Amino acid sequence: MNWTTVQDLKQQVLRLWLRGDLLRALAAGEPWEPRRLALKGPDTRQLSEHFEDVRRWVAQLGAVDGLRIQWRDINHRVIGLQRLPAFVWLDSAEDAIALIGKQAELQALRGVLELTLQRQPSLVGWLGVRPLQAIALAPHWSALLDVVEWMRQHPQPGIYLRQVDIPGIHTKFIEGHKAVLSELFDRALPAQAIAGQHKGASQFCARYGFLEKTAALRFRVLDPALALLPGPDMPDITLDAVSFSRLDIAVTRVFVTENETNFLAFPSVPEAIVIFGKGYGWETLGRATWLSRCTIYYWGDIDTHGFAILDQLRRKFGHVESLLMDHQTLDAHKALWGQESRQVVHDLPCLTPEERRLFDELRDNRLGAGVRLEQEHVGFGWLESALLVISRSSTTRFC
Repeated sequence: MNWTTVQDLKQQVLRLWLRGDLLRALAAGEPWEPRRLALKGPDTRQLSEHFEDVRRWVAQLGAVDGLRIQWRDINHRVIGLQRLPAFVWLDSAEDAIALIGKQAELQALRGVLELTLQRQPSLVGWLGVRPLQAIALAPHWSALLDVVEWMRQHPQPGIYLRQVDIPGIHTKFIEGHKAVLSELFDRALPAQAIAGQHKGASQFCARYGFLEKTAALRFRVLDPALALLPGPDMPDITLDAVSFSRLDIAVTRVFVTENETNFLAFPSVPEAIVIFGKGYGWETLGRATWLSRCTIYYWGDIDTHGFAILDQLRRKFGHVESLLMDHQTLDAHKALWGQESRQVVHDLPCLTPEERRLFDELRDNRLGAGVRLEQEHVGFGWLESALLVISRSSTTRFC
């Protein structure tokens, strides 16, 4: 028989629990609205043919605590007047929670709610939105409220997270709970204490006014006549992003390469520097607005990710030109081709027509499965030859 069993009803209640429906009203201090569960029982034919089974089914439902059964009377032509369950109701969240054995979790939520009402009542609404998360965080809730209170007293603190001094709470606790703290801060702090343009855990510090570890840029000056530091020619220099953005040197060409050996071995070029790139993410480089007056060359791997990085860099500096990322270079090094395990498949609008054709061939595997040529496999003579004709490079903006 496919009649609704007691276990079926418990599964329905468990789904309500997992959605947070059983706890939301309790956490928000709202009245509980009775909920009706889905119930399928015997039809009139089954009632007569399986009368004893029906009796056992009715007895099992009636023996469950926490369920209210709404009955209906059926006047059967064979067995006479019978009373069967028509609907099953949950009249209280407490009864429903007891039915699935979640009383301990309910007690934990009540403890969190009581603590929140005492210390940060503005966060009660968050408990109603995320009651299951509140239960999971119950062992740490007091500490989280300590952090919220500290932020209320020190909005936009202008210090590093390491400098936050709250008894019993270390920096890693805050770093490990950025996601939930963001939601709590947004509810507890005044609007002027939140930099709304910054979003997500990665921009936690910027959003709430903490100092961040300064990103660094590593570069070499390729023209001995432009040496910035005493000592050997063309030294390896690392500067924080702000200092790099304020450089004032007579540079007209900038090369960006992803391979450290190529970066270190890059030959001298008049009025030029080479930057050691780090793949995706050009926010740090984008701060150096003086790069807009320079011709920028990007040298990456000839694969779908290499072109994706080039596309992303062009979104910061539209005049970037690719270096040794063409079909001729790829074909000449066929014996050194490798395989890209996971390809970029979305379109890259900031490629030139020639670059886009090669990218499409790689993305569509027309040259072979996941073909790639890593830049460290390109013969050094190819770089030297390219640098001899670099003065003919275009400065056309591509997007």
